[in-house]
Amino acid sequence: MRRKAGIALAFPAWAWLLFFFVIPVGYVVWFSFGYKPGIFGTHANDVLSFDRYLEVLTPTFFATFQNTLWIGIVGTLACLAIGGPVAYWMAVKAPPSRRGLLVALVMVPFWTNFLVRTIGWQIILAPNGWLSGILQGLGLGPLDILYTRPAVLLGVIYNYLPLMILPLFVAFDRVAPALREASKDLGANRWSTFLRVTLPIARPGVVAGILLVFIPLMGDYITATILGGAKGNMIGQMVAIQFQTAQNWALGSAMAVMLILIVMLTAAVAFALVWLAGVPFRLRNRVVIDPAPLARGGAA
Repeated sequence: MRRKAGIALAFPAWAWLLFFFVIPVGYVVWFSFGYKPGIFGTHANDVLSFDRYLEVLTPTFFATFQNTLWIGIVGTLACLAIGGPVAYWMAVKAPPSRRGLLVALVMVPFWTNFLVRTIGWQIILAPNGWLSGILQGLGLGPLDILYTRPAVLLGVIYNYLPLMILPLFVAFDRVAPALREASKDLGANRWSTFLRVTLPIARPGVVAGILLVFIPLMGDYITATILGGAKGNMIGQMVAIQFQTAQNWALGSAMAVMLILIVMLTAAVAFALVWLAGVPFRLRNRVVIDPAPLARGGAA
């Protein structure tokens, strides 16, 4: 009875996952084996083949993927480096009465339309914009980073930073102050307390923040289109062009499938490296219980 009740309660989540993830991705995979039928057609699946995947494997795709991966990794690490201290301060150092306000200040810009926020950065970074005018007034020359990879990197950090701060804030807020106080009472300094007490407990939030930033960032094409131009091209742009401009749904689907596989592989490799890096730390802090005293006590 309890099992049936649990299945019933989980049904909305499974239905959401099925209808908004599994089925759409299945359609994309199915379309990737088709082709574009003529000039005015968009897609046909009467002849199935891997030809679209062979078309994807070109130097242009790999160069764009390399640029996308660089922006994705650097952008995620930058969000972690910025969002980590901010989330820790909000959860640990800020007065409890103001934490709700601080969370709201983080969320309010995120509620603004994604496109509007990105266009705002296009105005700020323009060579004739107000920021460039301030720099010229200071004798630092005009600002010339629009339509470059640094501009895309700046845009994605701004757009995805709340997705890093919120799970980190929840994770740090879960750490009981008594644990930190006990660590300090036992002689640990602040840095040691953070590494040995706070960070291990908050690790699920760190993982969630990295995934929430890295996965959508790799598929982002709005930021790259508005701020990057030709120098900041990303794979998401190539996929969008195939669907919206070239009307080649089969090739666009193959690109999307390759992007999904590459993101999954990159995430798996990254977490494997993190797990391997933590093995010495776990072995050093492992508690080994000698069974001999227990046996003698049991015999007594």
